[in-house]
Amino acid sequence: MRPLRTPPNNRKIPLQKNVYCAALERISWVFDSFDRICMSFSGGKDSTLLFHLVAQEARRRKRTFSVMFIDWEVQFQYTIQHIQTMKQLYEDCTDTFYWIAIPITTVNGTSSYQPEWTAWEPGVKWVRQPPEGAITDPAFFPFYTQGMTFEDFVPSFNDWLARTQPVTPTAILTGMRADESLLRFQSICDRRKTRYSPDKPWTTASMSSGACTIAPLYDWKTADIWSWFARTGESCNPLYQLMFQAGVKPRYMRVCEPFGPEQRAGLWLFHVLEPQRWDQICQRVSGARTAEIYAADRNGFYGQGQINKPSEMTWRDYAMFLLDSLPPSTAEHYRNKIAVYLQWYRERDYPDDIPDFQDKDTGSKDIPSWRRICRTILRNDYWCRALSFSPTRTHHYERWKKRVQEKRKLWNVI
Repeated sequence: MRPLRTPPNNRKIPLQKNVYCAALERISWVFDSFDRICMSFSGGKDSTLLFHLVAQEARRRKRTFSVMFIDWEVQFQYTIQHIQTMKQLYEDCTDTFYWIAIPITTVNGTSSYQPEWTAWEPGVKWVRQPPEGAITDPAFFPFYTQGMTFEDFVPSFNDWLARTQPVTPTAILTGMRADESLLRFQSICDRRKTRYSPDKPWTTASMSSGACTIAPLYDWKTADIWSWFARTGESCNPLYQLMFQAGVKPRYMRVCEPFGPEQRAGLWLFHVLEPQRWDQICQRVSGARTAEIYAADRNGFYGQGQINKPSEMTWRDYAMFLLDSLPPSTAEHYRNKIAVYLQWYRERDYPDDIPDFQDKDTGSKDIPSWRRICRTILRNDYWCRALSFSPTRTHHYERWKKRVQEKRKLWNVI
C-alpha cells in the first residue's frame, strides 16, 4: 500500500509507514482513549472496511462498540442485505446497532417543486418497509424535531450518545477520506477546528458534549480500499461489482442517499439493477425519472458542462428569469440566499454589483458572478453550496428567512 500522507498546514507530507498500519494504530488509540465507541455505517466500501478493522480490534480486546446506520428508505436491496450480513457477522462485538428509519429530510437535487424530500415520511406510500428491529419511532431520540435534516440529525445524535448515562468520552468513527473531495480535505486540514490533540488532525472534538469524531481512513485512496478487499477477501457490498459490470468508474461509485446534486447521476442504476422498485421510486420522489434521463447530460441540463443563455439576455437577466420560473416558495428561498451572497460581496470587493461573468466562475472555487448564480439555480443546489453556503439548521431556518426578508428591503440587491 502507499506511504501514509498527512496534511498539517494544508500540505501532504509522506511519513515512514503505510496507510493500513497507520489506520490500525489510530483504531488502537481510539480503544485506549475512549470508553464508548460508535461507528457510523453506510454500507459503502469505506465504512465497511472500517467496520472490519474496528471489529477485529474489538474482538482482540474483548470489547464492544455500537453502530449507527441511517436507512434512507430508497436504497438498493443489495445494500440492505449487506448491512444485515455485517450486523450478523459482528454481533458478538457490537452492543447496540442503531438501524434508524425515521423521517429525516435531505436535499432533492432532481426537482424544483420538491427541493427537499423526507425519508419515511408519514402519510405516504413508502418504497419499502423498515426491517424488523429498526428504530421507527422518532420519540426514541429526545433531540428529534419534525422536519429534521440529515445535517442536523448526525451531530445531535453524536452529542446525545456522548451524554447517555453514564456520561463518558465518546468516539464517533467515520469512513471519511480526504481524497474524496476538496471539502473533505479542507475539513481535515482546518486548523480552526477543535482537535482532540494538535498531532491528530483526523479528529474533531465537541467541547460541549465530549463527543469526538474520528476518521481513521482519512488518508486512504480509492485504490488502497480495493487493494485491502482484494488481499483479505473480506465481505463487501456486492452492489459495487454490479456497478463495475454496468460500466461505472470506481471514482463514481457511491452508496448514500440517492437524490443529491452529485448522487442523482447514479439513479439510472436503480432502473437497471432493480427495475421492480424503480416505478415505486418515480412515484415517491418528484423528478426521479427526469434525473435518470438527464443527470449525466453534459449539455447544460442541471447546470452541468457548458451552460448557455438567450443571446439577448445578460446573465443577471437570465438569473431573474430562472427565479421567476420556479415555484414561489423555492424562488423565495433562492432570493434570500442570493441576497446574502450579493450583500457580502457588496461590502467587500464589488460595491456596485458582482460581474456578469468571470473566467472560471463555474468551477469549484467561488469566483462571484451572475453566471455562477445561474449555474447554482440550474443545478437545483437548494442550499447554495456553490455560493459558499452551508445548510441552515432546521429549527433556525424560519427565523433566518424572516430576518433576511426584512434585510432585503434595506439592501435592495434582489
